[in-house]
Amino acid sequence: MDEFSFIDSIKQYTYKQPTLKKGIGDDAAVFRQPSEDIVTAVDTFVEDVHFTRKTMDPFHVGYRALAANISDLAAMGASPAFYLVSVVIPKTWRIEEVEQIFFGMKDLAGIYKLDLIGGDTVSGKELTVSVTVIGYVDRNKARYRSQAEDGDVVFVTGTLGDSQAGLYILTHPDNYMDERYYIRKHQKPAPRVAFAKGLNDLPRVALNDISDGIANEAAEIAATSHVDITLDAGALPVSASFDQFPEKLQRYWKLFGGEDFEIMGTVAKEDWPKVKRAAEQTKTPIAKIGDVQYIGREVNQVYLHENNQSQPLQKKGYIHMK
Repeated sequence: MDEFSFIDSIKQYTYKQPTLKKGIGDDAAVFRQPSEDIVTAVDTFVEDVHFTRKTMDPFHVGYRALAANISDLAAMGASPAFYLVSVVIPKTWRIEEVEQIFFGMKDLAGIYKLDLIGGDTVSGKELTVSVTVIGYVDRNKARYRSQAEDGDVVFVTGTLGDSQAGLYILTHPDNYMDERYYIRKHQKPAPRVAFAKGLNDLPRVALNDISDGIANEAAEIAATSHVDITLDAGALPVSASFDQFPEKLQRYWKLFGGEDFEIMGTVAKEDWPKVKRAAEQTKTPIAKIGDVQYIGREVNQVYLHENNQSQPLQKKGYIHMK
């Protein structure tokens, strides 16, 4: 199959987004959006760095690649609309397997009503999938990491460490409770778009998605907002059967294990009830896990309160280009 035949096999022939004027078929796509701010994000996934065929079918590679990008938009308070995909295809991958990557994306795109509007395909030494997403947010309602303030409540959606638990199950076969649940959390995460959009009426909220571990995400908010953050170890939410795993791994996964694609954030105490209401309306589990302090230092810190003591929490999650 040549490049043009491949593109023909994965392109859309009908589109969901009314703002799209021209999709695949020309040198570039065209869309028009006069009333909202446009938000865009891009992520690149490399075989044996971000995924392996031992734990991911091609379908799941595509599904999770797009999910990671949608989660980035959710953390900005945006609704996803379009995506573009560029793929480097090595000789070790059959074209049918690459098609399955696109089918995985298409499956998730159908849930969130995204349109595929372009991309590129080239040959190379290792499979690389680069996804760009484009979304919309009401004007001046994009959510930034720099919006945390002294006295804020720190919160998180869902449960922590489930994706890493799923990876562990896939690489350490045994009998596990809720095995299918953990594997699904690793292979087919569900971005919190509806919850994030439910916060639209709040005057201020800082958001970050948990792709590299909550310790890293909290540190990013602390650094850009020039505040300190204290997390309560006993309040970090985990699944009911999470204690079946080795205790040391439980602790590491919930603090530093990424790819949960949950949303953490900070909000003024008086607006915390509104956040809980948005969680109830979107059926999103949520927990208060700490608070924000402004100390006035140049270097800001995340602390973990545990056993009646607060200790600095190191950044040990996944760090790109480390």
